[in-house]
Parts: sequence; structure tokens; C-alpha cells
Amino acid sequence: MKFQLSSAQLFIPDGVAEEAGLARTTHLAIGAHQDDLEIMASDGILACFQQSDKWFTGIVVTNGSGSPRDDVYKPYTDEQMREVRIKEQKKAALLGEYAAQVLLDYPSSAIKDGENKGPVEDLSQILRAARPEVVYTHNLADKHDTHVGVTLRALEAMRSLPPNERPKRVYGCEVWRDLDWMCDHDKAAFDVSAHENLQAALLGVFDSQVSGGKRYDLATLGRRRAHATYYASHATDVATGLTFAMDLTPLVADVSCDPGQFVQEHIQRFSKEVADRIARLK
Repeated sequence: MKFQLSSAQLFIPDGVAEEAGLARTTHLAIGAHQDDLEIMASDGILACFQQSDKWFTGIVVTNGSGSPRDDVYKPYTDEQMREVRIKEQKKAALLGEYAAQVLLDYPSSAIKDGENKGPVEDLSQILRAARPEVVYTHNLADKHDTHVGVTLRALEAMRSLPPNERPKRVYGCEVWRDLDWMCDHDKAAFDVSAHENLQAALLGVFDSQVSGGKRYDLATLGRRRAHATYYASHATDVATGLTFAMDLTPLVADVSCDPGQFVQEHIQRFSKEVADRIARLK
């Protein structure tokens, strides 16, 4: 597989041929940075773990070189951080038994440039080879520019495929803004109670982030536990971990649907729900 950047990598953890490794994919996640997949796509990772007929493939679009750093990583250059984060992502792929791990190695500036079609072409190529049934990416209400840029590039890539080759379900997941605010009927809620030890280990692999000043491991697992408790006010907990997602499937099924308008409609429904409740209880 030939990517736009010569520095891009395709890593197959169990060593099978690249074509076969990608072709077995059933669940695929497209994230901006190293560790985004493990934060946002736990549903897909857990669905495929130790399953012979389900396989998870991860795509990290950017090189992660500009991440904050502290502790032993404080003096690292951007290039050294890039190398560390590549190693960490490969460790996660081994630990989570991924079908494949793609590292496209783009700078964030390239992802935030809608005129740069390189990322779209790379993603389209991978999607054609993998033919996933389910795709996870960032949600359109995320507050990180690079995350939203990745989602827009991913949507463009999926829309470029013939309708019969597009994934059946596409979800926009939580990282730099959770989705607890959405109306319940708009939420896709995933039970991620299983394999808490694996979830913790996958997040802990990214030592450059955890020891480097960002406790994503504690924050992510805490958010999953909080969602499980606060999801329903009048029922006992049925899970120990939940993640929420925005169902982006309509944006892939109907290429005329505008992403900006799509997310605004979610916000408007939330606004109406709040206003209606206050009016009813006054």
C-alpha cells in the first residue's frame, strides 16, 4: 500500500500479509493522535478482542509531534516525541490485538487544511482495502480543531466510495468534549464494562502522555464510569462503563447532508429539550 507520505507506516501486529491483515477488518477507527483510538473507540476494540471473526484496525492521521511533555520527556524535541508516540501506538496495537495499525504521519496543519486532499486519498485507499462494517471517528462537536478536521476528511473519504462499499455504521466519539449533553434519543450508548484491565492497560501504554502531564488514563476511565451512573436517573446501573457517540451514518449515506447543519440540529434539539422542561415545570 502506497501512502502520500513516505514516512507513513502500516503495522500488522501478528505479521500476516498487509492485504490479508487489512481485509479481515470489521471495525475501524480514524483518530487524530496517538491514544485517541484507545480513548474513543473502546467499543470497537472490545468487540473484536479475542474474536476470530471480528478485527479492529486503527488509523492515526497525525504525527503527534507537538504534544505537551513533562517528566523525562520534557527535553524531547518534536522529532523525538514523534518517535516515542509511534512506538507507543504500536504497543497498543499489539496489546489490543488489532488487525492493523496505520500511522499516516501528517502534521496537524495538513489536516486542518480542507484543500489538502492527501489525507482523504490515503483514507479512501485504506477504506477500500479494509471494507469495515463499523467506523469510529471524532464527533463534530469536539473542541479540538485537528479532531474535527480528521472527521471532515474521514467523511469525505467515506463519501467518495461507491454506496455499496461504505460502512454500515459511522460513529463520532468522545475525546475533547463528551456527549452527555446530547438528547438521549440522539446518543449511541456503548457498554464498555468488559475487560477493564485491558482498557486501563491500553491507556497506560501512552507513558509520554500520562507521565508527561496528562492523566488521560484516569480521566477516560472516570468518564466511562460516570456515564454509566448518570445515564439514567430513575434506574439502577446496568453497566460499569459507558461511552457515548454521535451517529454520523446519515452523513455517509446522504452526501448532500451538510455536516455543519447536521450537528446544529443536534444542538437545537438539546436546546429545545432544556427549554421545554423549564416551561413545563415553571
